Amino acid sequence: MAEFKLPFAVRASINRPPMFGGVNYVFWKIRMKIFMESIDMKIWDAVVNGPFIPMHVVKEENVKKTWSEWSESEKKKAQYDSLAKNIIACALNMDEFFRVSQCVSAKEMWEILEVTHEGGTDDAKRARKYTLIQECELFRMQQEETIADVQKRFTHIVNHLTGLGKVFDKEELNIKILKCLDRSWQPKVKAISKSRDLSKLSAAALFEKLREHELKLNRLKEKESFEKKAKSIALKTSVQKKELSEEEENSDQDEL
Repeated sequence: MAEFKLPFAVRASINRPPMFGGVNYVFWKIRMKIFMESIDMKIWDAVVNGPFIPMHVVKEENVKKTWSEWSESEKKKAQYDSLAKNIIACALNMDEFFRVSQCVSAKEMWEILEVTHEGGTDDAKRARKYTLIQECELFRMQQEETIADVQKRFTHIVNHLTGLGKVFDKEELNIKILKCLDRSWQPKVKAISKSRDLSKLSAAALFEKLREHELKLNRLKEKESFEKKAKSIALKTSVQKKELSEEEENSDQDEL
């Protein structure tokens, strides 16, 4: 296995793990999973299932092998836990690092962070999940809000629910998105519902369609505003010319 080194990163890149300083844990957790899997799927497996521990049978009992008894293949498998621990350690600020510094495995480090920032009990997670589900059900577009704003708020809720184990299908998400839009969007909602298969369209693609429509509406509003302003100026100019003409006519009459 090639040597893998990760410097302590101030911010994330494709070669550095995303930093975590105690806030937005769900966002960081999802990105960390993606980062580890991009390097090697076995690294993330070590986080989920724990380290590989070489064993052998002694008197019909499974016994841990000593380091000298490990084969080269077993050493490589065991190394994934060390890689995972290094990645997690490089992603944490000082306070979060000392929280997990005494852990012996990546799985233990991950579980401590999860308990600390998501709630340690199943009841706590379940309560948080139900709160977010209700928030998702009541989600509505706010006054003066753009589609980009709606997408940001909606995706934030969905990502938190996904992190807590909630599973969404495409059609369910798309229906929620369309239902949250205000009355001014209803013609577009009906058009999309009739012309698109919501079970195959991704939420990102749907938001892109909505942004395109929003852009067209904004251009139309700008055009109407410009035309209205131009008409106002033309009317004002016409009135001024008429007034000037009347003044000149009155002046001529006075001279007579």
